[in-house]
Amino acid sequence: MSRIPRRFESLAQQGRTALVPFITAGDPAPSVTLPLMHAMVAAGSDMIELGIPFSDPMADGPVIQRSSERALRHHVSLHDVLGMVRAFRADDAETPVILMGYLNPIEVMGYEDFVTRARDAGLDGALVVDLPPEESHDLVTGMRSAQLDLVYLLAPTSNEERIAKIAEAASGFVYYVSVKGVTGAGHLDLDEVAAKLASIRRIIDLPVGVGFGIKDADTAARIAQVADAVIVGSAIVQRMEDLAPEPERIPEVVADFLRDLRAAIDVAAGL
Repeated sequence: MSRIPRRFESLAQQGRTALVPFITAGDPAPSVTLPLMHAMVAAGSDMIELGIPFSDPMADGPVIQRSSERALRHHVSLHDVLGMVRAFRADDAETPVILMGYLNPIEVMGYEDFVTRARDAGLDGALVVDLPPEESHDLVTGMRSAQLDLVYLLAPTSNEERIAKIAEAASGFVYYVSVKGVTGAGHLDLDEVAAKLASIRRIIDLPVGVGFGIKDADTAARIAQVADAVIVGSAIVQRMEDLAPEPERIPEVVADFLRDLRAAIDVAAGL
């Protein structure tokens, strides 16, 4: 068992919803990532999604696309990202870390090598955006053997058959994309999200995180009423882009934003 189910179990016992920030590893420079990860945990984050820089992030909007571009200018590779996870583990043995990215860098490394390196670095799971469950048997098998989770995306358009297919392969949690389109786009309709999460939970017995379109504390609090995890990416990465000329300020500014989200989420839960 990875740290992910243990963390969700602990949060459920406390009546709390997970706060899961996303950043792209190496953005805007490799030296920022490690102190930022620790700052996010100190600000109340329960897990971290760490993006693998990629040249063609097709599911991501312009904000996160540009974050990959900034990281790639520093030649940040999957090998480097796993090194950042390993460095994070030197001071934090408890916070789950999930890689989020695309299949190509993993295929280049090789499934077996990736799983071994991920396990040894202290990773907990991965979300591979462009790997459908029909084609994921080899990676699922390797990840499960190493007690690592493979997280899958579900969308507003996912029907019951598709949800059931993902239920066979997913572990840790599933990530519900709350709006149609790329990251950072769209308007959240809480009633629609709640209805879709109810249909997902009838089929999948895993926690459900919700992301895409969560921009501020109010949105986070509303999503926390129906989700097991609030996942925030573009709103964080935009702040990082704004501060790219002053990278030393990024951990503090992002931490302040996450503290506001954490407080709003906990108030919504009556804590």
